Amino acid sequence: MTRSTAGSLGGFCVALLLLAANLAAQTPSDVATERAGYLAWLKKGPNSPLSAVAQQRIGDGVRLGPAGADIPLAGIEEYRVYPSGGGLVVEGPGGPRPIGRGRPYRIGKYALYISGAQPGTVLTVFADGASKGPPGYYDYDASLVFIGPLLRTKSPEQVRVLASDGMEAEATEVGTVVVPLGGRTSLRVLRIPVAGGDESELEIFFRDGTNGDGSYPAGRFVSLIPAGEGKFRLDFNRSRNPFCAYSPVYACPLPWRGNVIAEPVRAGERYAGGGLEDPSGETPK
Repeated sequence: MTRSTAGSLGGFCVALLLLAANLAAQTPSDVATERAGYLAWLKKGPNSPLSAVAQQRIGDGVRLGPAGADIPLAGIEEYRVYPSGGGLVVEGPGGPRPIGRGRPYRIGKYALYISGAQPGTVLTVFADGASKGPPGYYDYDASLVFIGPLLRTKSPEQVRVLASDGMEAEATEVGTVVVPLGGRTSLRVLRIPVAGGDESELEIFFRDGTNGDGSYPAGRFVSLIPAGEGKFRLDFNRSRNPFCAYSPVYACPLPWRGNVIAEPVRAGERYAGGGLEDPSGETPK
């Protein structure tokens, strides 16, 4: 073999290795579409957690606007949000008006959202124009996708937990899944109601070796997806931060007992610390 031939073969092998690495990191179209939609909402959504400036239980009523109000809002006259006749009312300079759940009520540059059922109904206030950028992501890693059975518990229990949006939810502990990470790790799976609807999701809140060093310190959520024939897909590339990573307005979920993976899981959403990705778009390292 001549030196030029050996050099060509060496270059060809390097090219193959680079191609394999690029293919391994290539994000599948469904995950890319999911991320694009989520990022678009974070950037422009009127109720994006990046824009949240205040959150409080309504109780008998909440005052907004001037200094000394329950929720001071610069440049806003006094408003009140309070229960009335089985519903909720917002009252300001224009008089009282009903306010519904799941859609914004505009006051100047602010959007008011109501969530949760009585008596724990919560008011969240969002300001136009997020001061933080959306999150960065680890490169897609196909080795962190697992398909297997859900080992269902014989006696499902109801537990009170904080969902990813920081809202308290009545969840059902449905079982565990086992992943070959950190040896063999069993992860608890809870069925958590989706806010504002009758649907629910199979969720796992986990911690791993990246917490505080690339991912959010409190942990991340990932959904379990039906894969047919009684099996489920657990794709850590879909791991996402709790809303408390975006704004201190939100309460942070407590770590779920036992859901700790004793090695780094470098997949899914990242966290730069003290905020998310810089608005310039640079992914945190």
